[in-house]
Amino acid sequence: MQDLGGLFLPRVCGGCDRGLRQFEGSLCSHCVMDLPRTRFHNDPGNSVELLFHGKAEVVSASAFLHFSRTGMVQHMLHRIKYQHDQLLANELGRRMAEDIMDSPRFSTVDLLLPVPLHPHKERMRGYNQSQLLVDGMRQVWPVEGLAKGLVRVVRTPSQTKRGRLDRWQNVKEAFQLPDATPLQGRHVLIVDDVVTTGATLEGCLRMLRDVPGVRASVYTAACA
Repeated sequence: MQDLGGLFLPRVCGGCDRGLRQFEGSLCSHCVMDLPRTRFHNDPGNSVELLFHGKAEVVSASAFLHFSRTGMVQHMLHRIKYQHDQLLANELGRRMAEDIMDSPRFSTVDLLLPVPLHPHKERMRGYNQSQLLVDGMRQVWPVEGLAKGLVRVVRTPSQTKRGRLDRWQNVKEAFQLPDATPLQGRHVLIVDDVVTTGATLEGCLRMLRDVPGVRASVYTAACA
């Protein structure tokens, strides 16, 4: 039945669009081997962590992959956000978790918190891609997730062509934390798809700074 279905709805790789073999997931074996991993997790001076120095307090920060505007990672994230490839998002989340869960700098993480979308945008898209990444991560990493810990109350314009100051102005009042109780005393890992200037994640971290006993780290699928 799978082979017959493939005649009409062929499965293609989320990284290169080549046809997938039966034993492959959402990425072909070649793309899995070629994933541009950052290897940042055990480096406290990595470029993601430096984005928050002097701006927001983080225990650790890292990214799974390097992003380029014409590369495999851009293609994957585009498929997830705009072509509704939720299976690819889950697989990417699993690989993110496998890459970081044994890192000593993230070993005390006990809560995964996705960066929220504005409710209108989530209804239009049908899902929050950061939540799908968290769902995939939790398939291999036995850590609790909190789907609606943060909420986005301002529908911000696209960040794509904005500078750092504009991005920060765009998101500084965008988030709220309705109930801090589930986060108290926890090591929270904030998860997003891509980090560029860090402004969106900084806005999320700002909401956690007054939660008693909370420690916050950051992890993204990619960094630009």
